[in-house]
Amino acid sequence: MPAEHVITDIVTDSAALTDIIVQFINNIGIPCRQAVLETGTFLPGIDIKEGAILYDPELMKYPGDLLHEAGHVAVLQPEDRLQAQSPDKLFGHMDKGAAEMAAIAWSWAALQHLGLEPEIVFHEHGYKGDGTSFIKNFNDGKYFGVPTLDYIGMCRDPKRHNDEHTFPNMLHWLRPKK
Repeated sequence: MPAEHVITDIVTDSAALTDIIVQFINNIGIPCRQAVLETGTFLPGIDIKEGAILYDPELMKYPGDLLHEAGHVAVLQPEDRLQAQSPDKLFGHMDKGAAEMAAIAWSWAALQHLGLEPEIVFHEHGYKGDGTSFIKNFNDGKYFGVPTLDYIGMCRDPKRHNDEHTFPNMLHWLRPKK
């Protein structure tokens, strides 16, 4: 059964949603596992250590935040992924703004791939309150961050291409080595 048919029935179950997201992140090659975390992480109940995403279900408020953090790890060069640490070692050789926009676009592609509602990642308490405007932009085809994903070889920009790897479809979920 395709994932989108399963997810629509359980989207209100936080544990089930977390399981779906964690399985996707692990399946694309980013380690994501449950851990006991201290309070004070950049995002409640989520941390990144040595390229692995750690989450504490007791402290985590929004399972969709896992997808955004996976986006940060995914857009890094392979050699930088293993050194990724939140909050300040998530950019590798990328400009911080470009890395953030690429992670947001990657998150949108992951939501589309999984058949999840955009509010799961772009909730009212994230992105300094701009989640709703991000949803509107992406729904309107205003894909910021996609030129960076295209440039680093993860997808094709719809302004220049139209094939099975045109955003929001991905050619690679992890940035390939160049």
